[in-house]
Amino acid sequence: MNVFVRQGMRAAASLGMLGFWGGLWMAGRRYPSEYDWRYMTISSLVYADRNPDGCQWAWGGLILCALGGLCWTALLVRDFRREGARRRPVGISALGSGYLCMMCCALLPERLLRVAKGHEMLALSAFFGLCIGMMQLTFQAAERRLRTRSFPGGARVYAGCLAGFALSPILLAGVAQTYVSHALPELPWVGLEWRARGVPVYLSFAFWEWTTCVVFSAYTVILSLAQQGDAR
Repeated sequence: MNVFVRQGMRAAASLGMLGFWGGLWMAGRRYPSEYDWRYMTISSLVYADRNPDGCQWAWGGLILCALGGLCWTALLVRDFRREGARRRPVGISALGSGYLCMMCCALLPERLLRVAKGHEMLALSAFFGLCIGMMQLTFQAAERRLRTRSFPGGARVYAGCLAGFALSPILLAGVAQTYVSHALPELPWVGLEWRARGVPVYLSFAFWEWTTCVVFSAYTVILSLAQQGDAR
């Protein structure tokens, strides 16, 4: 494979994340009313009935993110085959499936999805695929690097902690939602009403959803750059 093509495919993940955040930023700018990311979920940006003038930007960002992720996944598969690995790691398969579901969710109109709540199912599948893939790839990369440096206490323990940190916003979101459903059952679904009532931001599902996106974006960029450094 041409060296310039390989470099471009390695950079695709980072460029895809740039497109993702750029698309969401433009979608937020075109939102018909005030958009406060701390109390408003990403879904408010991507659906035409809520954001008619900006939803195309949000979907475009998702498509660019998925394209970049698929290019990166394809390079990961090629590198493992070149190393003579008999079986593709589960993390790479999960990552590719997650990006593919993201692409389908963005490109397929609702009328073509015969399954009820098809878009929601694709979005959840994309999330779980990316989550599993990111955790395993992080664990493998961290373990490999820490083992070469004779890290005290065992490389696997520290690699596991680093991989598990990616899940921390999701766990905190679950804790927050459990508390709200029991202590504040009268609250509607998260929105600007929460801010008006003075509900702390750390109880907002939207806050943890955006935080999860930031964490996953950082892990994606770091992992793709680490792969680029290993290839040199």
